[in-house]
Amino acid sequence: MKFLIDECLHTSLVQVAHAAGYAADHVNFLGLGGLKDWQLLPVIRERDFTFVTNNGPDFLALLDKEPLHPGIIIIVPNVTPVLQRELFQAALDHIGARDLTNTVIEVKYVGDRIACSEYALPESTE
Repeated sequence: MKFLIDECLHTSLVQVAHAAGYAADHVNFLGLGGLKDWQLLPVIRERDFTFVTNNGPDFLALLDKEPLHPGIIIIVPNVTPVLQRELFQAALDHIGARDLTNTVIEVKYVGDRIACSEYALPESTE
């Protein structure tokens, strides 16, 4: 699994992923900063990136139309880089080595603890 970190999140999340043994890159490092969400989607698909963003609603609307995608992690609150790293690390711990194909992981603070939730997108029709 490899991650692409959105420009709305701090570049230090790349190092968090690397330290946990994952491949990762940041939108800014790839020269993709400033692209619209719909323009990023082909890059995510072609390079098989699991996308990490704070911009959940826009990407969920795009991915809901995709029959197959490599997954997305949404860091729900807009928080400081230190807290972004903490939330991302919790998401990485939550997923382990699992395949996130067509999976959404949302990570947020609930009181004084971190909660991760997940669901399929698009929803299964079974």
